[in-house]
Amino acid sequence: MAANENTPDERTEPADHRPAREFRMADLAEEAGITVRTLRFYRERKLIPPPRREGRIAWYNEHHLARLRTIGALLERGHTLGGIAELLSAFDTGRDVGELLGLENTLVPPWSEETPVRLTPEELADHFSEDITAENLSTSLDIGYLAVDGDEFVHISRRLLDASTELVNQGIPLAAVLEAGRQVRAHADALADVFTTLIRTHLLSDVLARVSAREDVGPHEVDHLTETIEKLRPLSKGVVEAELSMAMDRRVRAEVAKWLTEEGREGT
Repeated sequence: MAANENTPDERTEPADHRPAREFRMADLAEEAGITVRTLRFYRERKLIPPPRREGRIAWYNEHHLARLRTIGALLERGHTLGGIAELLSAFDTGRDVGELLGLENTLVPPWSEETPVRLTPEELADHFSEDITAENLSTSLDIGYLAVDGDEFVHISRRLLDASTELVNQGIPLAAVLEAGRQVRAHADALADVFTTLIRTHLLSDVLARVSAREDVGPHEVDHLTETIEKLRPLSKGVVEAELSMAMDRRVRAEVAKWLTEEGREGT
């Protein structure tokens, strides 16, 4: 019988299991397009994490290379090394992406239909230019708009990212946009409490009482509850959208009337 061409010693390892590339200092500097002296300077300034040590040899990996490319891209966009250090510090201490995007198993699928967006630090800088500061980055992480996943950011919502970008492009500082977002989040949580209280009080009270008493809840009841709650999804969103639209109409009209009154007084 012919010998198997792929003997255990000769079998090619699958691409998904290839070991991560590692570099000596000179090789990493060459890959990143910088000098060894610059690499040492970045390491001394703690702009890159420490290398893996093997005796007296320092080994760097692809995360170091990605970090060096990020530093170069931010420098090209006009950021100072001090500002980059603050940004990278906020980046490194950001919340884990699982905390931002993890979804628990519930009776119904998530009500949110938002699409997360993955961004490199330089792509995030392209969205907000000089408004990308350590303070704004920390605020975004704190609110939950951003999370860190490896060498990238994950923004929780494409729609929120696009809206924030447009508001900044219109001249509103990113810090003000984030503060408004924090307030909107608080009001949205309060609105969600209103609807979940309705559901808990009028739809789930009997089931929850039986669960607390360790009584069985049949699959048909669970299916019925799931279907009922699913029907409430568009209703709750419609109520909030209608009320917000009417509230904006009232406030804008009031502001315009106030402005016209003040203009009339100044003209007399």
